[in-house]
Amino acid sequence: MGVVTYDFEVTSPISPARLFKALTVESGKVFPKAAPHAVKSVELQGNGGPGSIAKINFAEGLPYEYVKHEIESHDQDNLSYSYSVIEGGPLGDKLQKISFENKFVAGADGGSVCKSLMKFYTIGDCVFTEEEIKDQIQRMDRVYKAVEAYLETNPDVCN
Repeated sequence: MGVVTYDFEVTSPISPARLFKALTVESGKVFPKAAPHAVKSVELQGNGGPGSIAKINFAEGLPYEYVKHEIESHDQDNLSYSYSVIEGGPLGDKLQKISFENKFVAGADGGSVCKSLMKFYTIGDCVFTEEEIKDQIQRMDRVYKAVEAYLETNPDVCN
């Protein structure tokens, strides 16, 4: 097994605390409303803290039926969380799991920056290319931007 790491940042006009809440604590409510074209539902097993499993069911017609995330850490005070994709989605012949470490910080313009470290755990000698990594980031970014737009048009959500 090999590990491929990739750092990236996403900026947003939404405050760090509000965006963190929408993408973690309230994701089960927010994702299907903000991105119905992508997310059908979110099922949570556990209390949302470490060890909990979140199953994200995707809309019909998308390449994947679902993914399961295992939450590894959730720190609301420091606006950070980490989780691993442990089932479904892009996992299969090449990937055993994908781990994410995310931290939300204040942006220079009053919004926020989400700093992410992704770790792709490959199976055997398989290679996961930068092009494949960027494809995964683009898929996530579509939901991220839909959540951002939803928060902008619904200022009372996740306050």
